[in-house]
Amino acid sequence: MKNEPIYNLLNAINYPEDLRKLDVDQLPEVCDELRQDIIKELCCNPGHFAASLGTVELTVALHYVYNTPYDRIVWDVGHQAYGHKILTGRREAFSTNRKFGGIRPFPSPEESEYDTFTCGHASNSISAALGMAVAAARKGETQRHVVAIIGDGSMSGGLAFEGLNNASTTPNNLLIILNDNDMAIDRSVGGMKQYLFNLTTSNRYNQLRFKLSRMLFKLGILNEERRKALIRFGNSLKSMAAQQQNIFEGMNIRYFGPIDGHDVKHLARVLHDIKDLQGPKILHLHTIKGKGFAPAEEHATEWHAPGKFDPVTGERFIANTEGMPPLFQEVFGHTLVELAEANPKIVGVTPAMPSGCSMNILMEKMPERAFDVGIAEGHAVTFSGGMAKDGMLPFCNIYSSFMQRAYDNMIHDVAIQNLSVILCLDRAGLVGEDGPTHHGAFDMAYLRPIPNLTISSPMDEHELRRLMYTAQLPDKGPFVIRYPRGRGVVVDWKCPLEEIPVGKGRKLKDGDNLAVITIGPIGNTAARAISRAESELGKSIAHYDLRFLKPLDERLLHEIGRKHQRILTIEDGIIKGGMGSAILEFMADNEYKPTLKRIGIPNIFVEHGSVAELYHLCGMDEEGILTKIKEFIN
Repeated sequence: MKNEPIYNLLNAINYPEDLRKLDVDQLPEVCDELRQDIIKELCCNPGHFAASLGTVELTVALHYVYNTPYDRIVWDVGHQAYGHKILTGRREAFSTNRKFGGIRPFPSPEESEYDTFTCGHASNSISAALGMAVAAARKGETQRHVVAIIGDGSMSGGLAFEGLNNASTTPNNLLIILNDNDMAIDRSVGGMKQYLFNLTTSNRYNQLRFKLSRMLFKLGILNEERRKALIRFGNSLKSMAAQQQNIFEGMNIRYFGPIDGHDVKHLARVLHDIKDLQGPKILHLHTIKGKGFAPAEEHATEWHAPGKFDPVTGERFIANTEGMPPLFQEVFGHTLVELAEANPKIVGVTPAMPSGCSMNILMEKMPERAFDVGIAEGHAVTFSGGMAKDGMLPFCNIYSSFMQRAYDNMIHDVAIQNLSVILCLDRAGLVGEDGPTHHGAFDMAYLRPIPNLTISSPMDEHELRRLMYTAQLPDKGPFVIRYPRGRGVVVDWKCPLEEIPVGKGRKLKDGDNLAVITIGPIGNTAARAISRAESELGKSIAHYDLRFLKPLDERLLHEIGRKHQRILTIEDGIIKGGMGSAILEFMADNEYKPTLKRIGIPNIFVEHGSVAELYHLCGMDEEGILTKIKEFIN
């Protein structure tokens, strides 16, 4: 690459212990070089960009002040941690980030001792770090410090508040750092965002209070119970003076800030000053997502994961998609608007993913009928249930992997009451470079046992539109539609909106030697493999698109059971408990005895890599399916 950056300091930093040898006045230069290294790497090896630029100073200050990896740092969420990876022994390997066989997309204890906890989903840092702090105390490790970094919208998640509540009553010395950049992927929303924006307190006051409390402890005048009473009294005085209540200190969690999260020298001094304070504490930073790269600062949403770009001009290299099939997400977004224009009961709900799932299309057209609830999947489902109870028809769009966190809400607040919530599970199946925390592998298996649910998956864009239309018709109850990330197969996607009878599959082609049953877009891959197998083997293969995992098309399955002694099921979901398992159960219950083999995601956490690489790894690509058919049919 032209204009290759020259690093005076970063080249000598392989691990944090090298960083700690520097003078504090050298830290701004380290930050500049680290930021340039992130830009250099991500311009040609795409990943999560803007969030990691915003935490450069925080990353440097943390590893400078704390004795990592003995001291624990828990990131939340992990796409803020690229600088952390570079400073902790992975700079040489960073060019393999998110690539098949390379370093992982998010911090993972399996990759490095500096990665203390898995952090692909938001809002878990406070709970996990509190557990570590309590464990350290129980083991007598009084010198071990534990820090939770929560940011990029994660504070809106309910688990964060459960952790705060427990931290306020459990003896611990946890430090919570709130990286407040006013962003998740899209702009942060809700009252907490506005509260954090307005929250202020005096640094001079905190420093004076810290020095005074330390002196009173040494003199024996102050003990732990008196300290808590003084905290409550001090909080009351501060609330009166500021004419606002500090929610954190209202929970007896010491609050410091807000401070500039990009002044690395001041940040290091503050961390050093509060490092050994007893009791839980929170440090509130104001940062800028995309800091140091003007296009990312100005358009943080677009630069969350921008793909390849010119590191000098900021020009993004966007592939020409003219003549290609649309993304499933785009079809969802435009179809939702079309349905909402015809049905005034329809509303849209998303937990902080409006641009990713294309809910932003409805937000632009009908802002009063679309709701971004923040990173709060459980709330999104129950909120949808509440609207459905009083006559609305919510389309609740959640990434499949994130839906796992709303499982109880789906059972207790939707299914038991048979409420008409349309749950659109985006990113279903293998998603690629984001890896095991983001693969939508489990939704069919974990939703299938729940009564009252309809579970469907479209084979193409036309089927997606028709399923969305069907789901909003009267008396359909809770209705799940799952579809993958990426493009479909139909360029001319805007078909008429027609009802698909619930539980009705379809026979795509007849055949005598083997029955292949698929569900969802993987049926297109299977169709190509079937065509090749018939040509190469001279056999006749039937292909059925199940469409609905629940209710099953029993008429179709009886036809298959009576006619075929060999059945192959193919699904883009976990093989244990999914569609293949449902077919096995049906055949056993009805005393059919075919030889049945299954293709799907194996019972492992599949690593990261391109979707094509992962399909090949799991034997779910065209070649893998063809090989399985040949083995089975001969």
